[in-house]
Amino acid sequence: MENQLHSVLTFLKKLNNQTNIIPIGIPKDTLRYYDRIGIVSPIRDTNRYRKYMKTDLIDLMNIQIMQYADFSLEEMKGKFNFHKMENVDPAYCEEVALFLDAKNAETRKKINHLEKVSELLNMTAETLRDLNHESDQRLAEFVRELYEDIYHKEPPFFKEGCDEFQD
Repeated sequence: MENQLHSVLTFLKKLNNQTNIIPIGIPKDTLRYYDRIGIVSPIRDTNRYRKYMKTDLIDLMNIQIMQYADFSLEEMKGKFNFHKMENVDPAYCEEVALFLDAKNAETRKKINHLEKVSELLNMTAETLRDLNHESDQRLAEFVRELYEDIYHKEPPFFKEGCDEFQD
């Protein structure tokens, strides 16, 4: 069991040669916070130092992946404790699967939004470079469509395009 236990300081000295980050890039203050809120709770040595087991290190790496996937700490704390269960309950698995489906739908909405923002920025830059009626009209039409998406109805203006920069 001692081979499975790793202190942060041992890792720091062996692998990172830094005093405030473990090899997976988590500051000591963050580790203490995770311990305090119960996301990762390492065992304590006789000298009160935290000792991280292999499963704790896997949890820490999983936390980083979930943060990258835009999960909050609260979401992680409430939904992802599979390895701590003796027997995984199928109802719990279904609940987590539904949660992941909802998170994925939310992510798809964000992607769609960001694609539209990117298209808007590209069209606007093109319009500013060309300063002609055709690019101006394309931009005006795209903005009209955005307003329709935002307000789910006909926008209150835009009878005329932005014709100020015609050739």
